[in-house]
Amino acid sequence: MSVPTGAPNANTTTPPEIEQTLTMLSGHRSVLGYMVLSRGGTVSIVKHSGVVFEGDQGRKYAGVIERIVDSVQTGLEEISGEQNEGVSPRFSAEKTSSKL
Repeated sequence: MSVPTGAPNANTTTPPEIEQTLTMLSGHRSVLGYMVLSRGGTVSIVKHSGVVFEGDQGRKYAGVIERIVDSVQTGLEEISGEQNEGVSPRFSAEKTSSKL
């Protein structure tokens, strides 16, 4: 599975409240980085911070996250008995250091 690293659209800016949240998360000493992914078709890395999410390693993380989200979506559809059109699970996970 190939997960492209998307370059942000020049016309798109990150809302200040999102930037503030990402900065706050990055400021914690145990957080090694974050990754923001697109959905809808092919998953791509929209934004990331931290060396753990760079290059091939970042693409591996993105691919695994895509499979997790797809699995949860399928599980929700099995439970409800119908497709969850327009309802998409959202996740937040941080890669942290076990050293404090």
